Amino acid sequence: MDISGAEWLSAPGDTSEVRVEIAYLEGGAVGMRASNDPETVLRYTASEWEAFVLGVRDGEFDIDVEDGGGAGGKE
Repeated sequence: MDISGAEWLSAPGDTSEVRVEIAYLEGGAVGMRASNDPETVLRYTASEWEAFVLGVRDGEFDIDVEDGGGAGGKE
């Protein structure tokens, strides 16, 4: 899939820091990359992306700071 014309989006803020960028691709797919390595792109189907977003909203990937890190999630 040619993604050379993709519009990459990231959260606002200091662009000198490494950031996660996403691009909406054909067919509902989503590309994700790190700003310091734009050649390496992870591609997710629309279903995979939806599952990820729902997990984020549900706290599935929250970090438990009291335990020193790691995915806490809701149990």
